Amino acid sequence: MLEFKVSADAAGQRLDKYVRRALRDVPLSHVFKMLRTRKVRVNGQRGRAEQLLAEGDLVAIRGDGERLLAAPAPGGGAPARGGPRFGVLFEDEAVLAVDKPAGLAAHPGTGIEGSTLVEEARAYLRVPADLPPTEFKPSPAHRLDRETSGVVLVAKSRKAMSGLTAIFTDGAEVRKSYLALVKGKMPRESGTIDLPLSEHEQTARSRERRGVNFQEAVTHYQVLGSMKEASLLSVRIETGRTHQIRRHLQAVGHPVAGDRRHGDFPFNRSARQRWGLDRMFLHAWKLSLPHPLGGRRLDLAAPLPAELREVLKRANLPAPGEPPARGPAHRS
Repeated sequence: MLEFKVSADAAGQRLDKYVRRALRDVPLSHVFKMLRTRKVRVNGQRGRAEQLLAEGDLVAIRGDGERLLAAPAPGGGAPARGGPRFGVLFEDEAVLAVDKPAGLAAHPGTGIEGSTLVEEARAYLRVPADLPPTEFKPSPAHRLDRETSGVVLVAKSRKAMSGLTAIFTDGAEVRKSYLALVKGKMPRESGTIDLPLSEHEQTARSRERRGVNFQEAVTHYQVLGSMKEASLLSVRIETGRTHQIRRHLQAVGHPVAGDRRHGDFPFNRSARQRWGLDRMFLHAWKLSLPHPLGGRRLDLAAPLPAELREVLKRANLPAPGEPPARGPAHRS
């Protein structure tokens, strides 16, 4: 028999979700069968799938513990030696805001080698390796492409994650700003790209049955500096579609410099040769949103990485917060 005592952070969950986390390697159908056949009890009483757990509840699961307990999750690597690769922008009891470098994947996955932000954040926060599977482990609360640098929020508790998920899903009080170097000179100082994008994760079967599913996507931009070959933009997004900024800027003929998937390959090669750009020039610059516990406003900003500042210097474009360089090659 397995026994788990519900912690303060785990309280408030449905019993079926709690048991599913405890028995990660057990098929979902078997978990529900155990609930139906009274093999899951709470404080000595029959457990109901929908009942909410309270702190201190004792959950008992009848069965062979060695066969039921989850094995360690596959994938991912050990945290990098010498400390995390990210910078810390803000930290309290609920959230950790980090400045993620380009090249650091947020989560383990297929084709991901080495440590990820998940492992490095947990190492930084000293999460015990033997933490029971029923307990929440700190995790990023939103997505940021592997090759994009900048602000990422890590939830340190289940309640913080629930709060952040609700905030990001609603989106009304979230302000995200990015810095992007794009091909060519923009036709206007500012503008809005209101162009629906095809759903990134739609299955082939769904496309065959329903056609392509398009989702609303809105991107605003402001020119910070430009010349004939390139423009530096401050970009704000209202929606959070996969690769939204990259796909929108490509669609209007101004792809992000260094973007290997949605970019312009001759332009990328020229930017590498002329300005030394060897990564995608997209940086999650600012993030403003309510705190998930308490509601006070969090205003976070990640400085432009040194390698991108050097690119702007070589291109004779001003970095944010710097006066424009002299000469006709740009405008501020």
